[in-house]
Amino acid sequence: MARRRISLAAGIMPEATPSQLVEAAAKAGFDMGGMWAEQDSWTPATTRAIRRQAREAGVELLDLEVAWIKPGDPDPWLTELVDIAAELGAQNLLCVSSDPDPASTTAKFQALVDRAQGTGVRVNLEFGLFTEVKTVHDARAILESVEADAKALLVDTLHWSRSGGTANDLAALPSEWLSYCQPCDAPAEPPDLSDGDAVIDDAVNRRMPLGQGGLAVGAMLDALPDTLPCAVEERSAALREAFPDLNERAAEVLRTSRAFLDARG
Repeated sequence: MARRRISLAAGIMPEATPSQLVEAAAKAGFDMGGMWAEQDSWTPATTRAIRRQAREAGVELLDLEVAWIKPGDPDPWLTELVDIAAELGAQNLLCVSSDPDPASTTAKFQALVDRAQGTGVRVNLEFGLFTEVKTVHDARAILESVEADAKALLVDTLHWSRSGGTANDLAALPSEWLSYCQPCDAPAEPPDLSDGDAVIDDAVNRRMPLGQGGLAVGAMLDALPDTLPCAVEERSAALREAFPDLNERAAEVLRTSRAFLDARG
């Protein structure tokens, strides 16, 4: 079995600047890094600076977050994000939807995939109870309606578990739809899943190191190709409080994640 490549997911350090994300991934020794772009602060100069910094640091960018599909007319910023990802050399663009109309989400996702064709970027649709694409089955229905090779489906252990997913659901996904995954652990007992605020709090504050919670992380990984890169999505208030230094936080995430993955062979 190939040793899984590990990326530093940007969500682990929400307070970090783009430059600090690259620095933390490089100093900790991650195989790859993640990037987050905010519309109100990202400029063409940012793209050029981060591309240069990542290349000089030897950090391959696995993904860029987040293209958020919303109700109403298509948002030009999402198209711009595809272009930014391509210029950065990021392999994937993470996409979620809060548009309650599946046909509208599908059309907007198709437009992003069309934009990504031939750029080296794949647009990954993430499902979760905090979005309008709530389950792996919802995501699958959209991807089945979308043409082109630049589409992908992103599996996050927490969202997969909380939405009632099974290992069989993952094993049944076409392998060509998969570009990377977002594993983490968390308490086995979910919050009140009818409470939107509790669901979001679960996602941004209650995640745990791989193997230290109650999620079926191993079953998820076993159901996915062993060559699939892992963007470890350990968003955690406890982690942020214990490791306020960004570089130390990144090093701790790599330590626990690599120990878990290597112990699995």
